[in-house]
Amino acid sequence: MSTFMANKGNIVRKWYILDAAGKPLGKTAAAAAVLLRGKHKPEFTPHADCGDSVVIVNAEKAILTGKKLEQKYYRRHSGWVGGLKETKYRLLMQQKPELAMQLAVRGMLPKNDLSRTALTRLHIYRGAEHPHTAQKPEAWAAN
Repeated sequence: MSTFMANKGNIVRKWYILDAAGKPLGKTAAAAAVLLRGKHKPEFTPHADCGDSVVIVNAEKAILTGKKLEQKYYRRHSGWVGGLKETKYRLLMQQKPELAMQLAVRGMLPKNDLSRTALTRLHIYRGAEHPHTAQKPEAWAAN
């Protein structure tokens, strides 16, 4: 008996939908990272991209526990001297909740080419509507 190795020819991709309403941002992002990576499948292969597509809806209704809304910052740097920009997560969740969710998911994926291609299969929407009904996404019950 030989060991199964996933490759482009034998990967079957599915679509899953995650509802972030009333759930912690990190728990939703962790579930999305597992689905994007393919770790929920028995044929998971670490060096192959065998993950599924994920649609996250109601990103604006995700919650942050504790004092993260006031104490956590989104920081980016332009590369120039004095080019550090900081935004509190309270403002980020009001203006761009999709970005907050994407940053959380991206931080939970490995830092390599597999994660960059996996992030192209991540679709995040502020409200409950999404244009992916033709793909018939299945609801994923995050633990």
